[in-house]
Order: sequence, then structure tokens, then C-alpha cells
Amino acid sequence: MRLLNKLLMVVMLVALAACGGGRGSGGRPVMAGQGSGPQFGDTAPHAWVGGHPYNNPVHGIDISRYQGDIDWDRVRSSGVSFAFIKATEGGDYADPSFRRYWNEAAQARIPRGAYHYFYFCRSGAEQAAWFISNVPRERGALPPVIDLEWTSSKTCPRRPPSWEILREAKIFKDILHRYYGQRPIIYTTVDFYRDNNLGSWPEEFWLRSVANHPRFTYPGQRYTFWQYTGTGVVPGIGGNTDLNVFAGSPGEWRAWLNKRMQ
Repeated sequence: MRLLNKLLMVVMLVALAACGGGRGSGGRPVMAGQGSGPQFGDTAPHAWVGGHPYNNPVHGIDISRYQGDIDWDRVRSSGVSFAFIKATEGGDYADPSFRRYWNEAAQARIPRGAYHYFYFCRSGAEQAAWFISNVPRERGALPPVIDLEWTSSKTCPRRPPSWEILREAKIFKDILHRYYGQRPIIYTTVDFYRDNNLGSWPEEFWLRSVANHPRFTYPGQRYTFWQYTGTGVVPGIGGNTDLNVFAGSPGEWRAWLNKRMQ
């Protein structure tokens, strides 16, 4: 009878494992604070099933003026490996904290890059010129980023057709590529990606996916960065912060930096 009970227990465990479906979690929800990667909090944590970001060893932040004063040494010691900093928006707005963050992150020896929030009421050429006038061409910086998502701006509510968006975004990224010597990274959201067939672009992607693993929300799409929450808690930063992971090992991160830094 004991042997039979042991055999039944083994069968039950095997069945439970087969039903799991989650990578590294056996199908059980995984929350912030778990996993083998750097440990950050989250004010609105998501229960990840089927894949989660917390085992990724290379984490980073993206920030704008809303993060206020930042203790960059604490940020670095907490496990942050990179930072993307908002520089510009459209053709006439520059983030007032960009220059300060840019210099402070460099002093803390955190690799950092600048991103531009793309508007649909200015041409790609105008926006590229505005970005270039605000972001230095500097050795050691990460590639520039173009943030492509539907805007909720009252001053620019239009949603142009996909062919126009892709044309103007291509003009923007081609100008930046020539000026900075590095091909820009494309940041995007699930709805914008689908609505504009961004999967047809042979570009390097940074994908936002805060409720499921990118392999489900962007099936088949290769990516370098994954933004997994907008409510992260990082030592040295007051309030919520966007958190991201690099899609690779520490060795692959170093190789990527050697290849993609300006």
C-alpha cells in the first residue's frame, strides 16, 4: 500500500508539472520580488504566468522630468544597468530635466541613451532636427530611441494612415542614423505595433508589454528591450518608474554595448 501511494504521488506531481505552462514558474503566478535578477518593488504588481521578467539579469529604467531628483549612485547600486532618458517630443518640446539626468547618469557610470516621443503633426525631418539640437553626439552613449505610440495630445489628436507614419518615422530614424552613427531603436506599444504593421520593419525593438510576456503579445517578434511595468520602485528614485530588461545574459549585454554604443 505504501508503494502504491508513492507511485500515485509521483503520477500527480508529473501531471501538475505538465499542466504548468509557465517558464520557470511551473504555472504559478510570479510577483515582483521573486526571481534571480535584481530585486525591485512595484506599487501595482502584476501576477505573471507563462513567463516573467524577474530572472533577467540585466535591468534598466526609462525616465523623464516626472522622476524629480535622482540619487544615481543608489540607482546604480540597486542593480540598474542602463537608463533611457526622455529628451524631446514633437518639434518644439525638450524635457527640462534631460541635460541634468544625462550628465548625472554619466557621472554614476550608468550607460544611458536619449529618446524622442514622436508626434504626428510634425514631419520626421523637423522632429529629427529638434532632437539633434538637444541631444549631444557623444562617445559612449546608447543608440537614440524613437518612441512610436498613439498620442493622447489635445494639440495633436490626429491618427494618420500607416503609410504616412512609417514614411515619416523612417525619415526621422535615417537622419539620426547618419548623424549619430548608430541605427535608432524603435520603442512601441502593442496596439501601435499591430495597427501599423511594425513587424514588417527590420529594426531593433524595445517593446512595452505589462500584462503578458512579449512572446505572447508580439508573437514571433525579436526584441532587445522589454518594458514590463510603469509602476516600478527603484532605490534612489521617488515615485513610480518604468522598468525594463535586456533580452540576454550579462555577457550578451557587454557584447551589445561594445557593438551599439556610439
